[in-house]
Amino acid sequence: MDLTLLVNLVLNGLQFGLMLFLLAAGLTLVFGIMDFINLAHGSLYMLGAYFAASFALLTGSFWLGLLLSVGATMVVGIILEILVFRRLYQRNHMSQVLATFALILIFNEGARIVWGEQPLRLSTPELISQPVQLWQGFDYSSFRLFIIAVGLVIALLMYLVVTKTRIGMLVRAGASNREMATAMGANIKLIFTLVFGVGAALCAVAGALLGSILSVQVGMGESILILAFVVIVVGGIGSIRGALIGSILVGCVDTVSRTLLPALFRSFLPADVASNLGPALASILIYVLMAGVLFFKPEGLFPAQS
Repeated sequence: MDLTLLVNLVLNGLQFGLMLFLLAAGLTLVFGIMDFINLAHGSLYMLGAYFAASFALLTGSFWLGLLLSVGATMVVGIILEILVFRRLYQRNHMSQVLATFALILIFNEGARIVWGEQPLRLSTPELISQPVQLWQGFDYSSFRLFIIAVGLVIALLMYLVVTKTRIGMLVRAGASNREMATAMGANIKLIFTLVFGVGAALCAVAGALLGSILSVQVGMGESILILAFVVIVVGGIGSIRGALIGSILVGCVDTVSRTLLPALFRSFLPADVASNLGPALASILIYVLMAGVLFFKPEGLFPAQS
């Protein structure tokens, strides 16, 4: 295999995986700490992408659009937590699934009303729109390198906050024993609200950055939400480290297999059959990976309690 192609695929997988991490990190905190299933997490990703496209158009600046979308989506997440999710914490998982699935429908129809049916384009800033030469004969997108850098920085910051700060200590205490943490004076309600707000902000970052590569459209959150759930199952529910490793694994398996499998099948199958069979099997491989991890490590690669 050509080394340039392999490096290109791995970098693309890393970039996609780190954007999955931004979604999965917020989702695993909410699921692992609050024992709350939030299917509307992908809708916040969609909302962040729409906010970024709208604010970038209004201000004429991608960077301002990104910052404003993060703030606006964080506010929406906090409002949802206060008005809706707090009422569901004591309910069973089925009630949480039904309520948050209803929110998916509400957000999708609301997006159609506000922004219309047609996808929006979010242009990348000129500063990082040109490819850079990594070595002689190999150019790579500077914007994708920027996405990789952002994902790694956020992963490091989250690790430091969760493991090295008082806020992280309170979050971990609330996850381990909510009643005891409350008895010791921790404001668990405020902590949970902040966790939701941070999760929504991470969704906005992922939506804005991926929206510059893909189109911003209604329903874009559902497919990536499924991958985010696969990530937290593979990595371990409630584990930031697990979410990072799981995201990179899923991103690389998805990206590499979607390119290599069709090429492999073309060597012994008709081109049209290979073109259809390759992507289909590539999609299945993600779930094969999840099944394999669960078979050997039912709690995921890095469960939070470890």
